[in-house]
Amino acid sequence: MTYRPSRAGAVFAASVALSAPGLAAASSHREAPAIARDPAADNTDLYAWVEGGNLVILASYVPHQEPAGGPGFHGLSDDVLYEVHIARGPSSLEDALTYQFRFSTAPYRASDPAALTPAPSGGDELFAQLAGGAQTYTLTKIEGGAATVILADAPVAPPNVGRRTNQLAYRIAGGGYPAFATSSKFLKQMAGGEGRAWVGPRDDGFYADLGRGSDLAGLCPLLSAPHPACTARDSLAGFNVHTLALEIPLAKVNGGSAPTPGASDRQTLGIWASASRRKVRILRANGKEDGLGPWVQVSRVGLPLVNTWIIGLQDRDKYNRTHPRDDLAHFGAYFLNPMLVRDAEFAGLYRAGQPLAAFDPEALKQGRTDLVDTFNLKPAALGAHAIETFGDVLRIDLGMPSGFPNGRALTVGTDREQTDVTDAVLSLLLTGALGGAAGDGVAANDAPFLPTFPYLATPWEGATQGHFRP
Repeated sequence: MTYRPSRAGAVFAASVALSAPGLAAASSHREAPAIARDPAADNTDLYAWVEGGNLVILASYVPHQEPAGGPGFHGLSDDVLYEVHIARGPSSLEDALTYQFRFSTAPYRASDPAALTPAPSGGDELFAQLAGGAQTYTLTKIEGGAATVILADAPVAPPNVGRRTNQLAYRIAGGGYPAFATSSKFLKQMAGGEGRAWVGPRDDGFYADLGRGSDLAGLCPLLSAPHPACTARDSLAGFNVHTLALEIPLAKVNGGSAPTPGASDRQTLGIWASASRRKVRILRANGKEDGLGPWVQVSRVGLPLVNTWIIGLQDRDKYNRTHPRDDLAHFGAYFLNPMLVRDAEFAGLYRAGQPLAAFDPEALKQGRTDLVDTFNLKPAALGAHAIETFGDVLRIDLGMPSGFPNGRALTVGTDREQTDVTDAVLSLLLTGALGGAAGDGVAANDAPFLPTFPYLATPWEGATQGHFRP
């Protein structure tokens, strides 16, 4: 679907308010009814930015992992097709490049029923029995209709169980998990000079006050003073996710040549990630499961917070099943008439004496072509791009400095995103400006990001850390 102002206006004219009051805050964690019941296929966040001569892409899945959630620790699914999609240029959202991840988990060793003795444990066997420890993946690149395996049987980094497991099962000298999990055992070079890949558990790098946000917009900065008891909290602190990390030379994603400095529609990408399951699932009596038929998409993420703050609850499952190219046709009314403004108005956030009293909700809840323009990098400050298509993809011009909404970057070696996307999107929706007066009061992650690839922080340890606090 091609985006033009006249088309956007037509969609607006036909649109209606399609939401119930409420305000949640999560980039894409359990945001839709169906995917909330399928965590292994649930996209959480997508980061993409230029770091040196590479494009870094971090696609995370499996939200709200309690680090102590053993003995069956969290992992990615052998039955899910995980994909990173890259469109190129201003006129199409079809994939120029697709990176497909398929996983395989070694089966547990069964006991010997004839001898009535259990399978042995310890050493390599214990390592293999831990979820993720014996899991491998194959990475396939699809370009121009041709599929090429660029990494085969690569190991997934195991869960951060605790020091005893590190020493006895993982056989880490000194018991140090962080360096082990990002060592060359798991950080792999892709064939053909395609760059590097890494897969495994990480700290959830998204930070937001989910609890207060879900309580009818009760975010501390949005409440009138005095509220002495209102202390913003990072509701994702101490939780882990699983991340697919790619570090790709810029020429590989730019059609074979290095990008030139400066704004350019031609070298602007549209990036999104998805998860798909087979159309038919058969549960066997032996506990195994067979998947048959074509792949069906069940989750996706591009821009942060779209399926949480822009799409109405009744359409979020549909949103997860559809392609970004169809977003304007299917969901244009939500972008042009954002439900979040109506929810905030219902909660009284624009009343006199409230922090948002200076803003007019009547102007902000309808005809919001500025949202489409901002996400398509049209404003002069974002490069004055003339992108012809619109959809929930993370746009990034490879010739410009990365900075949301031109990509989404971590400030490596710190505890901050380059742009606090919760505050940025909240401000854009509720005030009309990326740097407006709205925010959730949570300004940093609960752990510093790494200074090197794969950048997201070490996952919390199950034995001594986690979402619980002493």
